[in-house]
Order: sequence, then C-alpha cells, then structure tokens
Amino acid sequence: MRVLLLAILSLFGMRFAIAQTDAHCDDPKFHKKVSKLISDNIRTVDVDDIKSDTTDYALLDAREYEEYKISHIEGAEWIGYDNPQFRLLNHIPKDQKIYIYCSVGYRSDKLAQKLVKKGYNNVYNVYGSIFEWANRGYPLQDINGESTQKVHTYNRKWSKWVKNEDVEKVW
Repeated sequence: MRVLLLAILSLFGMRFAIAQTDAHCDDPKFHKKVSKLISDNIRTVDVDDIKSDTTDYALLDAREYEEYKISHIEGAEWIGYDNPQFRLLNHIPKDQKIYIYCSVGYRSDKLAQKLVKKGYNNVYNVYGSIFEWANRGYPLQDINGESTQKVHTYNRKWSKWVKNEDVEKVW
C-alpha cells in the first residue's frame, strides 16, 4: 500500500513539474486571465524564451488565417484552429521542439493537446501568445513579410489585453 501511495504521489509530482512554468504576462490582470484559460496539460513558455531560443524549433500560429495575414511572429507557420491544417506538419519530426501560439493562449493550448495526441512530444504553448509578444514590443510581420504594428485582436472585447500603445488593434 505504501509503495502504491508513493507511486501515485510521484506521478502527481511529475505532472506538477511538467505544468510548472516561469511564463507570465507583464500585466497582472492579463496574466490572471490567461492562467484561467489554459490547461495544465501542456507545458508553457514565456515569449522571452522564444525570443532568445537559438535551437532548432518550429513555431506554429493557431489563429485563423485572417488573423495570421494581419500579423504574426516572424518564422511562424500558419496551422489554423477551427480546421487545423495538420498536413502542414508533415515536415516536422515528432521529437522536434514546437512552440504554438494564438491570441492569448487558449486556442494554442487546445491545439497543442491535439498535437501531443498525434505523437508530438516536445510541444509548448506560448503564454500570453501574440498579445504578450506585441505588448513587449517584439517585431511582427504581415503576410508579405513586411514589418507591421498591427495585431488582429479577435474582437473588440479581447482587444483590451493589447496594452502596447504603438500597436494598432484590428478585428
């Protein structure tokens, strides 16, 4: 019985260790909102970690194509959410590091769970996603690869989470 209890506690500890993160949003209210929207099933990563990562990774945009066209993080491949284009992942090895983002982290969390079920084992949800990226003033590009200050904020309600005054909100 004691061995079983230790095994169960050990598994809970491993789950907590995987879900634990230093990722955050600079705005405490946005941080609280994001933390309520995402699960603890997928590891999260801070936008600063992506900015400084020099290893080989795939960056996936889980927003809809209209959102992606307005702006995205440089190097991101569009996969979508409502009708994900999983065939676009054929070139990504199952063990390659994958960062996935959306507007705030909800859709990317859900899509990341699907990727894990498909056998991808090194998947991270970008905490605060493109909103936090824009809030920190990191560069964005449009569909033509040109620098832009626009972010598709999904709708007026969600646009309040983009606090950077240099960013033009589009919906």
